[in-house]
Amino acid sequence: MDERLQKILARAGYGARRECEDLIRQGRVTVNGRVAQLGQKADPKRDRIEVDGRPIRLPRRFTYIALHKPPGVLSDEGDGSGRHPTVLDLVQHPARLFPVGRLDLRSEGLVLLTDDGDLAFRLTHPRFGHEKEYHVLVEGRPTEETLRQWRQGVDLDGEMTAPAQVEVLRTEGERTWLRVVLREGRKRQIRRVAARLGHPVVRLIRVRIGPIRLGDLPPGKWRLLTPAEVRALRTYAD
Repeated sequence: MDERLQKILARAGYGARRECEDLIRQGRVTVNGRVAQLGQKADPKRDRIEVDGRPIRLPRRFTYIALHKPPGVLSDEGDGSGRHPTVLDLVQHPARLFPVGRLDLRSEGLVLLTDDGDLAFRLTHPRFGHEKEYHVLVEGRPTEETLRQWRQGVDLDGEMTAPAQVEVLRTEGERTWLRVVLREGRKRQIRRVAARLGHPVVRLIRVRIGPIRLGDLPPGKWRLLTPAEVRALRTYAD
């Protein structure tokens, strides 16, 4: 059955659909010996699809991994400089994995890795608005008015952030732990909003992506998702 080429490449582990579209635009993909075009369809059972001259292979089973990213580790593949380890350095697995979403260098917590590009696309594309939950330690003690502003939205670069769930978990001396749930993911959004409201972030931990929780997974460690978690994640992403 014919399907869009970028979707086939995503299933073959070449990244989320947007990354696969870039491969096609760069002329690195061929179908039956001819350079592919964006939007082209193919049948992986009938057509010979190659990336950089190598035939793609569709996995019979996908791999889904939960990792506890420590601070100082890059959540993407890095720039090749080797200045910082990446999440892929922490996971020794034969599958061709890529991270689902990102955490900045200083942040820690749950990162999902998979070779299922279609699921990764649905979990990360802004139009789907999936939930991500964070525990955030900030300087000071935010007032109820400050929390109300955060919940309703804050102006960043001339655009209001989407409504968020924000509540106090506990105080720690002159600092406060907050629970923050977002349905959008602008770059360094929580850090920027907290600083704008006068409460800079001291520590930021992602504890949940959709139905998948970090739990008691130690920093730097990873585990395979259970079959029940995979089913829940697929149902949630649909």
